[in-house]
Amino acid sequence: SAPHAATITSPAMTQAGMILGTAAYMAPEQARGKTVDKRADIWAFGAVLFEMLTGKRAFGGEDIADTLGNVMKVEPNWQRLPTSVPPRVAQVVRACLQKNPRQRLGDMQSVRLALEGAFETAAPQTTASSASGGRLAWMTGLATAAVLGMAAMALPTLRHLRETPTPAPPETRLEIATPATSDVVSFALSPDGRQIVFVASGDGASRLWVRPLDRTAAQPLAGTEGARSPFWSPDSRSIGFFADGKLKRLDLSGGAPQTLAPATMGRGGAWSADGVILFAPSAPATLSRVPAEGGDVVPVTTLAAGQVNHRFPQFLPGGRQFLYYVQGSAETAGIYLGALDATAVTRVTAADTAGAYLPTGPGSTEAFREGGWLLFGQQGTLVARRFDAARGALSGDPVTVADALAIDANLSVGAFSVSPTGLVTYRAGGDARTQLTWFDRAGKALGTLGAPDATQVDPALSPDGRQVAVSRVAQGNTDLWLIDAARTTRFTFDPALDRYPVWSPDGSRLVFSRPLRAGINDLYQKPANGAGAEALLLASPETKGATSWSPDGRSLLYTNTSPKTSRDLWVLPMAGDPKPFPFLNSTFYEGVGTYSPDGHWVAYHSDESGRWEIYVRPFPGPGGKWQISAGGGATPTWSQARPELLFGVNRQIMAVTYAADGDSFRTDKPRLWSTGSYLARGNRMFDLHPDGTRVAIAQVVQAAGTKQNTLSFFFNFFDHLQQVAPVGKP
Repeated sequence: SAPHAATITSPAMTQAGMILGTAAYMAPEQARGKTVDKRADIWAFGAVLFEMLTGKRAFGGEDIADTLGNVMKVEPNWQRLPTSVPPRVAQVVRACLQKNPRQRLGDMQSVRLALEGAFETAAPQTTASSASGGRLAWMTGLATAAVLGMAAMALPTLRHLRETPTPAPPETRLEIATPATSDVVSFALSPDGRQIVFVASGDGASRLWVRPLDRTAAQPLAGTEGARSPFWSPDSRSIGFFADGKLKRLDLSGGAPQTLAPATMGRGGAWSADGVILFAPSAPATLSRVPAEGGDVVPVTTLAAGQVNHRFPQFLPGGRQFLYYVQGSAETAGIYLGALDATAVTRVTAADTAGAYLPTGPGSTEAFREGGWLLFGQQGTLVARRFDAARGALSGDPVTVADALAIDANLSVGAFSVSPTGLVTYRAGGDARTQLTWFDRAGKALGTLGAPDATQVDPALSPDGRQVAVSRVAQGNTDLWLIDAARTTRFTFDPALDRYPVWSPDGSRLVFSRPLRAGINDLYQKPANGAGAEALLLASPETKGATSWSPDGRSLLYTNTSPKTSRDLWVLPMAGDPKPFPFLNSTFYEGVGTYSPDGHWVAYHSDESGRWEIYVRPFPGPGGKWQISAGGGATPTWSQARPELLFGVNRQIMAVTYAADGDSFRTDKPRLWSTGSYLARGNRMFDLHPDGTRVAIAQVVQAAGTKQNTLSFFFNFFDHLQQVAPVGKP
């Protein structure tokens, strides 16, 4: 079969006035005398590759007429493909030899990407002899030569086709596998369409990985452990991301990540050509801006009535206007359009996820003035609609891009990304849900609490361990719910966002946060049995979140977010003088303060070392300070049954045994307590049962059909749009 690979010419070359190729390699449309394009080259490549792999022609016959008849009507004998041929290679051959050109792979770039690493990574289905191993290596070399040869032969043809109008190519979609990940929405295409960055934990720790699309392997990026929500610089040379409660950037040319700004719960960022980074630093919060080299952080947006969060911004061409998503009531939630030099904003559309903008043509300013496309998630699908940024208005009917889109409903973000070149990538699936699951010290799952839900966060166990309070969304409204072994019941009913539940030590009451004044969280309380109305507990100009109730019931720890000192720990007396006072008031971020079982100590996490670590101080102070964790830590949790302090790091649960003597606090070395992987979302990711033997963890449960470790690519998206909804037509 090798001589054929050296002498065959493609059908498209024939149209350009070159030598007529052998009939066995002609595409069906050419055999019928119809107009052909580069997809005929794809057919010829598939026929050559089939012959190289099997030693037999895909289409034979006694004469030219018989051969052409088989080309048009008969399928190749697919049983001839050796079992040692990797499945992906077999799929590519089938895709190249689709008789309908609309169902065929559209170009050699798609073929090349599909074949990358196919021979090197696949394992034979049966034990191979040295001879068969040599034959596989021989096939590998020939396949590589075929790709390069076809690409070289196609160059003059493509030059001719650029001058000759041809039908629009069909949509082309391919999939690539990624290392394992539990964060299906954290990935981004580079603006030049040549690379993709994503979060994965293929080598143990969750971190950023980058894969150039012209290579077969992805590489982890050092120093990005715990990263989420990556985004690119306009020149595709740097990456912004969130980790350790901060906004960071990493230059791919080398060096360690640089911290740009505090971002306790970062919810998306965007990087303009003018060197401005727009980002959501926390939740609840508005958008802020910071220079890409670091500097002063300046608020950009403000919360309006009914709004809770602003998140996941994206700059439009020009770097002045930007899109962002608003979480809030049904009347206010959706995608908005704002500008850096204006305060007026426009609600573009209601949507289930943040949006992404594509100009009509690959990145041209003229195309932008003519309008573009807005992609967003809606009812489990990825859709696109025409978008006029000058008016902030959509037009035309939605065009379906993907029938099933993986969505994180709690974050209001979909698993998709776009490049101005027209490349679109996404993960297929549905809403990512969380399941409250019991895990023991060995990491063994012991059972579940309630049903999976797309939005439940902040699990808080009652003092007797029989109920867990969570925050979850139902019909667009965020409330507290109580879950026990028998049922799940709604606890609060206000249209505002209710979060961060904390039980009283006797289990009779719950304190929680609610933003009724333009996103400012105040503290409320309500009887745990539901026999009573919610009552305002503490109102102030700064947002607050309860974290722990003292064992004697006399004080409540809560976080207080200040524009001057970040997030601090304050105390609200629950008896006597009700005037709150600061427990820990510094320029660092202090969170999740938790009382020890005897009430004499407070554990909390702080970013004073440059990343979150666990610390312990005496209550109410003053006194010493002890660092408990050594490699990062968050969500400190005291055991009520034994002298243990638990905390989370890298989605696993660690613990120390402690001894307290007067004003002294001592611990042993942190050790792994459970391998049960928690979801890094919300204020508290897990809670410990009073018996000290098991933890309730909010685990990610992907919807059926979600391709969690697969990225799907849509290559010729602009051509697809022009076919289904041509610009200029109603």
